[in-house]
Amino acid sequence: MMKRLIPDTIAARALMVLIIGLALSHLASMAMYTTDLSNTLISADGRHIADRIAAIDRVIRKTSPDEREMMATRISDDTLKVSITPHNPAGEMTNPGTRQARLLTILKTHLDPVQGRRIYLRVLGKKPVRTAENRNETAETVLVSLSLPEGKWLNFTIPLQSPARFLTLRFGLSMLVMLLAIVIFSAMVVNHLTRPLAEFAQAAKRLGVDVNAPPLPERGPAEIRKATQAFNQMQNRIRRFVEDRTQMLAAISHDLGTPIARMRLRAEFVDDEDQQKKMLADLDDMERMVSSALSFARDDAIREPVEKVDLRTLLQRVCDDLSDTGYAVTLDIDDAVLAYYCHPSALRRALGNLIENAARYGGTARVFIKRETERIFIVIEDTGPGIPPGRQEDVFKPFFRLETSRNRETGGTGLGMTVARTIIHAHGGDIRLENRKEGGLTVEVRLPVVSS
Repeated sequence: MMKRLIPDTIAARALMVLIIGLALSHLASMAMYTTDLSNTLISADGRHIADRIAAIDRVIRKTSPDEREMMATRISDDTLKVSITPHNPAGEMTNPGTRQARLLTILKTHLDPVQGRRIYLRVLGKKPVRTAENRNETAETVLVSLSLPEGKWLNFTIPLQSPARFLTLRFGLSMLVMLLAIVIFSAMVVNHLTRPLAEFAQAAKRLGVDVNAPPLPERGPAEIRKATQAFNQMQNRIRRFVEDRTQMLAAISHDLGTPIARMRLRAEFVDDEDQQKKMLADLDDMERMVSSALSFARDDAIREPVEKVDLRTLLQRVCDDLSDTGYAVTLDIDDAVLAYYCHPSALRRALGNLIENAARYGGTARVFIKRETERIFIVIEDTGPGIPPGRQEDVFKPFFRLETSRNRETGGTGLGMTVARTIIHAHGGDIRLENRKEGGLTVEVRLPVVSS
């Protein structure tokens, strides 16, 4: 479940971490601010209440005992009820809360020091009160009782100011504005930081298709620059390796051409006609093997420029050429144009090898195309004996042949499938083999859809 909630891309994960971290930081700072504000308001409210009680207490004490109750009635208003009773209505306070204990302490410091004075405070709970702004609200109310010299009690019923609330509309708006600012700013920063990674991934994918692709620009943070530099160095080493291999095989092919030509010349002077034919046939096979090996080693498929072609027309030409040479090939596609960017000659050669193998060893070859959003499938089906599953990968090895003879009538040198997969890999695709239930083999060429 947690894996589903975690984004898949680095940019999204970085953005999520930034948003969650800053949001939690904002919540913590707002909580501390609200707590400090509440403490400040409680202290200010306590001092304000203590000042009023102390002032009224002085007035009542200076008033004659007979007129004190009338004076208390006159002083009372909607926010402060003052009364005089013969008994203590507050009683003993047990387990006072933090705010009540603080208010009691403030009262003791603000009231005039009187010998034998007793002060009691009791919480009455939330009661409806009328505020100074002439609004009806519900507020926590306390009862404060002060002892008078004649034995009576001066009582104050006082609403306390509500502490600052944490979850308010203002807090919600500040949170929303903060999150929007974080998302916009973080998205810009994360996109800037991860763009080199996206370019790095595209370059790595392009390397598998074109070893001669231009080097990746070295920019971004130091870590990305180091990785890019290492990638460019690796690409240069791979390019040099391919070039050295091609040059070496070209030199071998050139060097072998001279002795083969001399052997062919000498074979012309052999008197035994039967031996002469065998020697010339062997020399033809040698030339063909050298030419095939050199063709396989070259990187012509990569050097050939990319062109936009109609894949349907390309397949039609391949199938027509094979049909003209006597192979049973059918192409089952519609007339819609299927534009594709590729190395045309190389792709035509790869598909030709695959379709020719299907028609030669499978009797007949049926070719059709399947299209998906990101891939194109070229499917080749035959009606032959198929290939044992354990040997399907072997057919892509250089010079491997299921048909073991070297007779040119039954097959070549065993490089056709190898060359085909090399070319398909150079286009960023792959080849998959699978035996059909009804008999025969299915060859599926998977090509990526590219825009240019």
